[in-house]
Amino acid sequence: MKTRTVFSARDLGMASACIRAARAAGVDDADISLVVRSDMSNMVPDERKIVENDFYPAAVRGGLGGGALGLVLGLTAVAIPPLGVTLAGALAMAVGGGLLGGWSMALAGSAIDDPIRRRFEDEIEQGRVLVVIDATGECLEAAKQAIEHEGATPLPFERPSVAS
Repeated sequence: MKTRTVFSARDLGMASACIRAARAAGVDDADISLVVRSDMSNMVPDERKIVENDFYPAAVRGGLGGGALGLVLGLTAVAIPPLGVTLAGALAMAVGGGLLGGWSMALAGSAIDDPIRRRFEDEIEQGRVLVVIDATGECLEAAKQAIEHEGATPLPFERPSVAS
């Protein structure tokens, strides 16, 4: 499993040197990303940008929550005979709740920035460039040393990578 690690470079020149150092250490080109301030984003190639948000995790949470709520409401309606709801109706309410919950939460999640951008917003606003590396074991250790040798500062962020 790959681990995502973040470094702060003072500018794009230093970030480019960090990218070369990470490649030399064995990190695959697709596993190196940059996070920059919005006014600098046109200087970074699209394949280097992190374009993650909370869309899929939010959709799953919303679908599960909406489905559970729909099922509970449906079963409650079944228990009240004058309403005339059948078990099929309760199931339909669960499916409808899941779809509505998943859709609405996915829309909300798409507006949330990735965790790196949220956590290091101050670094980014100061014009620093965040170099994000996804690597495993010895390759990660070699990349860390090489990137630090280029002058970048390691930031407190190590998590299992989505790119794993």
